[in-house]
Amino acid sequence: MNILIVKLSAIGDVIHTLPSLAELRRLYPDAYITWVVEEAAADLVKNHPLLNEVIISRRKSWMKAFHSGNIRQPLREIMSFMKDVRRHRYDVVIDFHGLFKSSVIVFLSLGKRKLGYDSFQELSGLFVSEKIPEDMNKHAVDRYLDFPRYLGAKTGSVQFVLPFNEEAEKRAQIILRKYNLEDKNFIAMNPVALWETKLWNDAKFAHLADLIHNELHLKVVFTGSEKASIDTITSLMTTEKINLGGETTLLDLAYIYKKAQVVISTDSGPMHLAAALETPVVALFGPTDPLRTGPYGFDHTIIRTDISCSPCFLKKCSTKKCMEDISIGQVFTAVKELLRRGK
Repeated sequence: MNILIVKLSAIGDVIHTLPSLAELRRLYPDAYITWVVEEAAADLVKNHPLLNEVIISRRKSWMKAFHSGNIRQPLREIMSFMKDVRRHRYDVVIDFHGLFKSSVIVFLSLGKRKLGYDSFQELSGLFVSEKIPEDMNKHAVDRYLDFPRYLGAKTGSVQFVLPFNEEAEKRAQIILRKYNLEDKNFIAMNPVALWETKLWNDAKFAHLADLIHNELHLKVVFTGSEKASIDTITSLMTTEKINLGGETTLLDLAYIYKKAQVVISTDSGPMHLAAALETPVVALFGPTDPLRTGPYGFDHTIIRTDISCSPCFLKKCSTKKCMEDISIGQVFTAVKELLRRGK
């Protein structure tokens, strides 16, 4: 049995698919399972104990090269990628992504059974042979698990399995020692998000960090992909400034989040990473729907304001009122409650 999983990006979406991988492995213990993923989220599945092979699509790099006039190199890489995708005769191909870019890969794979959602989003439904309903009222994790269920899996407790990486663990330990961060004795904050409408106020993040440091006597560690934007936040603080922005890989971050007592985050990939590690999360939500993409699990708190236009799923907004109306006090109270429950 050869199985191909197509879930390209983003970080949170790939994390949401990990329980389905675990179910597929339980259902087909001897299967050869391959996952096609894009570069940004590749660390989450490379050397994964439940996978036999990972094929990386460098689509964004290829497009960038084409736009710069470099044609030969990306064409060679694309041909090699297509050859990799067709290396095995797949019995089952699952399009967890449901977009044109993933459906092309499903088509190229020449799999016997090609599973996808009963959807024509970006024409993706044209490339699959078996379709299942896409229930958007479910959390993404449960929605993706509908594929293993369709194949006969009796899903029970949800399992997030991340790959072990000794080098990442060592790097994380060095960082923790550098800032004297003790196990379960610090708070991690991720203020970064891809959409500007998901961002909270910089001054509020800074004030919240000072409040945690002064009143709860816990260090606050800022994480994220962008050091400069976090520098803006930490410049407004009066207490110790710890900015790991741009310094960690995804797996480095996983080890750090595992050691944190609580993670405070916008709706983003790092939020989902913390939840997958079962670290309690205080999640700040505005334009998106936490019922669909909130931190998965029970020991988390979602902060959102009761505003009629939320969720709107807009990436741009003139007021961003849904996020601006979230108060420092709301978040601080949620953090204190999670700390109390964790004792």
